[in-house]
Amino acid sequence: MRTLAAAYVAEHSIEVHEVAPSRPGPGEVRIAVAYVGLCGTDLHVYHGAMDARVSRPAVLGHEMSGLIAELGDGVDGWAVGDAVTVMPLAWDGTCAACLAGHSHICQNLTFIGIDSPGALQTSWTVPADTLVALPRGLRLDHAALAEPVAVAVHDVRRSGLARGERAVVIGGGPIGTLIATTARSVGGHVIVVEPDANRRAAVASLGFEVLDPSKPDHEERIAEWTDGAGADVVFEVSGSAAAVLGSTRFVRVRGRLVIVAIHPEPRPIDLYRVFWRELTLIGARVYERADFERAVEMLASGTVPADELITSIRPLAQASDAFDALGRGGSMKILVDCGADS
Repeated sequence: MRTLAAAYVAEHSIEVHEVAPSRPGPGEVRIAVAYVGLCGTDLHVYHGAMDARVSRPAVLGHEMSGLIAELGDGVDGWAVGDAVTVMPLAWDGTCAACLAGHSHICQNLTFIGIDSPGALQTSWTVPADTLVALPRGLRLDHAALAEPVAVAVHDVRRSGLARGERAVVIGGGPIGTLIATTARSVGGHVIVVEPDANRRAAVASLGFEVLDPSKPDHEERIAEWTDGAGADVVFEVSGSAAAVLGSTRFVRVRGRLVIVAIHPEPRPIDLYRVFWRELTLIGARVYERADFERAVEMLASGTVPADELITSIRPLAQASDAFDALGRGGSMKILVDCGADS
């Protein structure tokens, strides 16, 4: 059995090479990987920004779909040929967060595909308890979006957004677009704020109103849209220091500000506004199994416009080109074809 893997070996360097096959042990399954999506975290690794955390060579990839190819001993409820995705989290079950029922943000969390080998390979062995079933008929390229959709589902669920409420999404990249889509699916009204013209056009094509933050009237438009009160929920997805500082201006009295983006350093925030309007600040990180299952349902039902979100698909042999294309910007979601669906 020949297994190819794309591994991060040095800054801006991905090498595709043959690796020894990994047979599943007890409680594990081997997956023939179909598609892997690349995200901003993968790009940070590729740029060398996470070298202190990632052991090289590192097989990345945590957004995926595939088919079960082999079962380890003691695995029940699954069969060879089942279509699956993976919830790429491994927790210790003993820390305070786990014991409180929040294992998805375990204090010793292993993020599979960053802290341990990921899906950018033709064959991937994982614990069976990370599997999430895919329904018959869901295309495997679409199913590779399940992980980022689960992020969006979790973010919206954490926000408490109710039908009829208004939400501003700051950042119209893949996650921001999926948050907007998820918010709309639960009956929310959404405006997206995005500086990049290509992304603004892509998000607008999905039926959203999209504002350019460089235009001085964008704040006036949000005020008009909310009758001067401010939005019920604001999602900060951009990672921009300026966006964080300005985000509180969009939130109504006792509204919610949800921090989705990963900010690598402390950011200034208008705490006077938080105090004056009694705002609630909410952190939203990764997902729980219910979020993953809901994400799969949304993809299967067509609620998520997967074809419009997938910018391009590159073969595994061109994984390095796929990372470079993502780094140039302008893309929504780039997938790597690992061969199981061909």
